[in-house]
Amino acid sequence: MASPDQRTKSYPNGAVLEIVQGDITHETVGAIVNAANRYLDHGGGVAGMIARRGGPAIQNESNAWVRQHGPVTHEQPAFTTAGELPSRYVIHAVGPVWEVEDEDRAGLDAKLAAAVHGSLRLAEGLELDSLAMPAISTGIFGFPKGRAARVILQAIDDFFTSEKPASLKRARVVLFDAETLQAFLDEFDRGQSSP
Repeated sequence: MASPDQRTKSYPNGAVLEIVQGDITHETVGAIVNAANRYLDHGGGVAGMIARRGGPAIQNESNAWVRQHGPVTHEQPAFTTAGELPSRYVIHAVGPVWEVEDEDRAGLDAKLAAAVHGSLRLAEGLELDSLAMPAISTGIFGFPKGRAARVILQAIDDFFTSEKPASLKRARVVLFDAETLQAFLDEFDRGQSSP
């Protein structure tokens, strides 16, 4: 039975969505998702923590990625090895910045959903069985936590129900602080009680 501060949803194809509180850098999964900027400059927030704990390989490989492929888009995340972290890879997903002038909020939702979907598709393409992601865009990018929870959970749900992945069977949403965790738990519970 799940504890009151986590949630689990199982899908008919055997995939599982988990919402937990924790430190994403400690996750033993195929890949962790880094909430990155377009240039993969991992200075602060989740990105800075991942780069510091994973060692210089992550930033070095990120620099090489941008030199070779250019800035990262919402739809197509980058990936590097995980350096000294227990996961195999880091998937660098670029979510939208909330306080962008002259952009409709639905457009920002779509960009966040694209970043989540792109991360899941990349994990499947790498033939990974598990992935852990943070609350992309809710830190210094300022995306409201409750709204991000709705978009992120819906994107994961859509992926597991529509794309029916062959290898990716576990997606963990790993949330560091109690406020963000509560926003995701509340949104999950609302979604489960909807018809």
